Amino acid sequence: MSNADARQDAFGVYVHWPFCLSKCPYCDFNSHVRHQQIDEERFASAFAREIETTAARIPGRTVTSIFLGGGTPSLMQPQTVGSILDSIAKYWTVDSTVEVSMEANPTSVDATRFHGYRAAGVNRVSLGVQALDDASLKSLGRLHSAREALDAVAIARSAFDRYSFDLIYARPDQTPEMWTDELKLAISEAAEHLSLYQLTIEEGTPFFGLHAAGKLKTPEEGLARVLYDVTQEVCAQHGLPSYEISNHARPGAECRHNLVYWRGQEYAGIGPGAHGRIDIDGVRHATSTEKRPEAWLMRVEANGHGVTLDENLNSEERADEYLLMGLRLVEGIDPARYEALSGRAFDPKRVENLCEEGAIVIENGRLRVTQEGFPVLDAVVADLAA
Repeated sequence: MSNADARQDAFGVYVHWPFCLSKCPYCDFNSHVRHQQIDEERFASAFAREIETTAARIPGRTVTSIFLGGGTPSLMQPQTVGSILDSIAKYWTVDSTVEVSMEANPTSVDATRFHGYRAAGVNRVSLGVQALDDASLKSLGRLHSAREALDAVAIARSAFDRYSFDLIYARPDQTPEMWTDELKLAISEAAEHLSLYQLTIEEGTPFFGLHAAGKLKTPEEGLARVLYDVTQEVCAQHGLPSYEISNHARPGAECRHNLVYWRGQEYAGIGPGAHGRIDIDGVRHATSTEKRPEAWLMRVEANGHGVTLDENLNSEERADEYLLMGLRLVEGIDPARYEALSGRAFDPKRVENLCEEGAIVIENGRLRVTQEGFPVLDAVVADLAA
């Protein structure tokens, strides 16, 4: 990664589009299905208003990355996307090398808009493919077929210089052999970046109820670990090593916006249910907005923003976040930065034990988790934070 990407003054803007055509049974994100037409113009005006209010709190920033997430941002018209990007450029300076990522559904309908998004200023797209076989797609509640997904990937390739897609593994009945084949096919289509997530059963989702009733069986721990190891090996062999626990990229093709989160840098959260981390007079603020889209809209129209939570993080909380997020990265963390934030060094005995167990290494002044340590990352973080 170049110094420009690792620079401390990175500043991201996250914009949340909260609508989906249907709710996936594994999803616990802030997404909503509406059967009537969405008033995009009204939402675009509200995004502009919240951007203006946020920029007044943190003026003078240079935006290095923008991420349009959701929900399904590819349900927006290209002109709505263009208007949001114009608002960001109106109230902040936008870096000439800005990364503008957008999540998209890999359906033929969404793909017809890809060239429009490119013209609006999007330069990187992230496709929610999730699986490359039709039976799995159906069980995951996805509305596209594997063929349609690969066709959408091809359109993304023609419209954008940079694109990525997501897959979910450790699915019911998945074997290491099946996953190896699927992964090789994905890498042949993926060019530079893949996000590969183990299926997790989140409380409050339809999958949670099915799993609790014994109607949805996920791989037991040993098999899940084998599937994780397969993921690491196959991707590394094909030039897409992991740079974060679930993200793989060719060197230099990492998602710059996500690095802002994992490196504990500053970002503004715009839109319903968006989170932010902003610095005001040397104090880090954790912000989040009203989740319900229509309630957010009314708040913004009345107050200029939809913020419902704005907490000052003390240095200990900042240190904990830096540890929790930073150790997800293969590059690890700078112990001196942790010490400066928390006011204390790591317990040398704990560090020594974790090194002896092969869970972490300290190299070139950085502390990082090893490939053996990543499957037990939560335990490593808890041990170091104690």
